[in-house]
Amino acid sequence: MHDVLGDDVDEVLRGGFYAPEEPGAPDARRPGTVPARPRPEHYKVICISLYNEDLARLDALVQALKSRGFTKASRSAVLRAAVEQFDPDRIQKGL
Repeated sequence: MHDVLGDDVDEVLRGGFYAPEEPGAPDARRPGTVPARPRPEHYKVICISLYNEDLARLDALVQALKSRGFTKASRSAVLRAAVEQFDPDRIQKGL
């Protein structure tokens, strides 16, 4: 089979399929793809656990804000606002 395909095929495979990806370079296997942008450093995506009741309350708060004209209200925005107003001195023991 190597004799039929020759060295040209090996070069194509090495350059297009097996070559290490360069950061910011388009994907040679998917023509027309956009190069990956660097990840933002001003925030991080995290995962937290909340009870269903807490999620329902959070969603209700988002809907209340949206109905008042805050079109960009989201769970993240509500949680950020809560963190800004958080006062550890007002928290009861047993949190």
